[in-house]
Amino acid sequence: MRSRQFGLWILAGPGAGDQSLLRRAWCARAVVILSVLVILSVFSATATCGPPYPPSTVIRKMIWAPANTIIRKAAGGDNWPITWADDDAIYTTWGDGWGFEPKVPKKLSLGFARIVGTPGDFVGTNIRSPAEQSGGGRSGRKGWGIISIDGMLYLLMGHADRQGGQTQLAWSGDYARTWTFANWRFPQFGLVGFVNYGKDYEGARDNYVYAYSHDGPLADTPADRFIIMRVPKDRITEQGFWEFFERADQAGNAVWSRDFKRRGGVFSHADCCLRSAITYSAPLRRYLWWQQIPAPKGSADRGDTRFEGGFAVYDAPQPWGPWSTAFYTEAWDVGPGEHGDFPAKWMSADGRELYLVFSGDDSFSVRRATLVLTREE
Repeated sequence: MRSRQFGLWILAGPGAGDQSLLRRAWCARAVVILSVLVILSVFSATATCGPPYPPSTVIRKMIWAPANTIIRKAAGGDNWPITWADDDAIYTTWGDGWGFEPKVPKKLSLGFARIVGTPGDFVGTNIRSPAEQSGGGRSGRKGWGIISIDGMLYLLMGHADRQGGQTQLAWSGDYARTWTFANWRFPQFGLVGFVNYGKDYEGARDNYVYAYSHDGPLADTPADRFIIMRVPKDRITEQGFWEFFERADQAGNAVWSRDFKRRGGVFSHADCCLRSAITYSAPLRRYLWWQQIPAPKGSADRGDTRFEGGFAVYDAPQPWGPWSTAFYTEAWDVGPGEHGDFPAKWMSADGRELYLVFSGDDSFSVRRATLVLTREE
């Protein structure tokens, strides 16, 4: 005699037939449980981040030029942070590559370049420097952020510990030919970049320089939030003058602290905060924050989206927010690269046309974007 309970046959008495039925039932249940676990593990590995903030109230949509219009140069290099200097040129660095044609003979972990021209017709020239860095991957310093202020270039280098972590500052007064390295580091942050404004820091909101980072020491490990810090622009090289965003007061004004432990987040996105870049769009009066969507958990390098992956663009009236979503995709039609930048030099006067410089396909890649503003609809 048998009774049915929770979908299984339960023995009410001995018998070979009953035991056989019980074994088959348990096997069937085990198969179901195993299938569910497999599905959950696959979902966990491929789960997407999803936009963490509401749609922008300023930018209705971002329309990208066809993929076949993308201009690619300097194949074999990545990162490409951007700044607009006082000589009207764009300065950048590349990582793990050979730079523009004619390429340098030896692959560099960190090289320097100068770019002149328009987005559709530009020329990149390598700048040879004793400060060039060697070493592949985590073992070599990389340029994460660069900025021009009063004719000086300042560079934030990642992998400062040559193990994939920490950030170190350097500066140059001769357009990247020679550099002075700070004797201190940001040990807590592995991906620090500068907030860029116009030509040679023209149009900055005040006399401070702002920088951002994901809240973690390693450049290939996502964090749950981003932080912002600042320093008087005439004290950039002095560690003791840097201070961290703590919170916004009731009026929306930022409260700052020189105590690292009091830092607060300006952007939260669980396990999705990694490589990024911020540029101020003066015509729109908005900060545009390009953010990489990290590769899924289990990937060999969660920061590697050179050939496939997604990114988002967020906008805000202040460097600390409040942020909204202007564009979001988890699978762009081409590889978005690990870094993207909107050069202020290549923005139209009305802010509706801009160009993304990104490291897709391991190249200096340029693609036009057209913004449709909310007030236009």
